[in-house]
Amino acid sequence: MSADPLTRTRIKFCGFTRSDDIDSAVAVGVDAVGFVMWPKSKRGVSVEQLAELSARVPAFVTRVGLFVDQSTELIEQCLPHLDLLQFHGDEMPEACQQYGVAWIKALRMRDEIDLAQQAERYHQAQALLLDAYRPGTPGGTGETFDWSRIPANLAKPVILAGGLTPDNIAEAVRQVMPYAVDVSGGIEAAYGCKDAAKMAAFVRHVALADTR
Repeated sequence: MSADPLTRTRIKFCGFTRSDDIDSAVAVGVDAVGFVMWPKSKRGVSVEQLAELSARVPAFVTRVGLFVDQSTELIEQCLPHLDLLQFHGDEMPEACQQYGVAWIKALRMRDEIDLAQQAERYHQAQALLLDAYRPGTPGGTGETFDWSRIPANLAKPVILAGGLTPDNIAEAVRQVMPYAVDVSGGIEAAYGCKDAAKMAAFVRHVALADTR
């Protein structure tokens, strides 16, 4: 599903709340770290916490902020601490584009979703993040979806999310061949508390499965 079939699968760990966990993620070679700015999430952080945590992230690791239908004012406060915006709500393309910063759009895999249509609608996004659908929950469900529903040759790079763990990530990479994968709960000891061993295992299994 990747726009470039020769590229390796990138890895994003999301939902960081502790500096030591960022250090552990960087040590095992993660490509991006995510911060949930939605206050209703058990992994949510404040702008002040974001500033402190993002300062821990070294060069060449992408800092991603996750937002769910939130105010322009809040997002603008976060911009100095982020490299990429991730929109998980019902944001219109124009709303995502207005900040002049690279962004990705998360789509929950409802039964009726037309991914080709959504790829056209959000054509300015850097990628589409595909997550499991649960009514009333914008993400972080810990559930997978039927990966065979992802069409071949989608016009945008695919970031696969939803219920990924060290135990199933190898099969996910082999089946979907996504541009990137995104995990939060599958590498945790508790909400917002990452498990260093699980992070290391996740990265290792992605590398072993990716034969491109």
